[in-house]
Amino acid sequence: MQEKLSFFSDGLKLSAVLHVPEGREPGQRLPAFVVLHGFVGSKDESHAEIQATMLEQMGYVTLRFDFRCCGESEGERGQVRCFDQVVDAKNALTFLTGREEVDPARIGVVGHSFGAAVAVYSAGVDDRFACVISSCGWGDGERKFRGQHPTPEAWAKFTGLLEQGRRQKKETGKSMWISRFDAVPIPEPLRKNLSPKAIMEIPVETAWSMYNFRADDVVADISPRPALFFHTANDGITPTEQSIRLFEKAGAPAELMLITGTSHFPLSAQDAPRTKALIKGWLDKFFPSPLGS
Repeated sequence: MQEKLSFFSDGLKLSAVLHVPEGREPGQRLPAFVVLHGFVGSKDESHAEIQATMLEQMGYVTLRFDFRCCGESEGERGQVRCFDQVVDAKNALTFLTGREEVDPARIGVVGHSFGAAVAVYSAGVDDRFACVISSCGWGDGERKFRGQHPTPEAWAKFTGLLEQGRRQKKETGKSMWISRFDAVPIPEPLRKNLSPKAIMEIPVETAWSMYNFRADDVVADISPRPALFFHTANDGITPTEQSIRLFEKAGAPAELMLITGTSHFPLSAQDAPRTKALIKGWLDKFFPSPLGS
């Protein structure tokens, strides 16, 4: 069952969809997940929707929502700030605790790519999250960007845009807008995985927000709650070393899974059943649902 609804974060109405497994008995409270979408993306027609549906089928209530300034949520479109998204994730958790379908002590958070970085940070600073799954995420914004702009020429171009945008904002008070691909390059063959509701231009302040965001700083605070760092090997968008470093900094019980044969969108790939089986095995061990089979 899916129900379209909304909740508030810092006074902004955020658009959401609640998934409830069909096998739930009346009055039964199930473990749940807050599902966070990727970089200026959407809860709909996206990896976030795929994740939410997968977890629903595995016996979990899931809440996927559009961050402020994205999708159908309120806020100036594209004006994304990482710490605002952390607040949105925490308010989504608060909203879920009030739902009759949900066990309020067993709510995890899962995110993909940018959403994974926010998921890790949110779980690191809010111990109400019972577990975290980071899919192709990152822990250090500056180091991530260096991996995404690896040549001296590419790095000079990217940092030049950042400085130009900083100057324009200071001198005029207005944001300089750039292509999302100037900040986060995506190979053409992989762009088909983006939601059609994804934003194509961003203000430079959004890139600066990512540059200064470090889930690495708080990942150790997730322990002793379980954490899974899942990444595609040789990822063509977010450097795989980002999840490796997060895992190295995390405390037990943390697990790292690297899979081959696909790049960055493991649940959209031909071998998605293998990806789902790995995630299901981890859930059964660390965060089982009574509806799991």
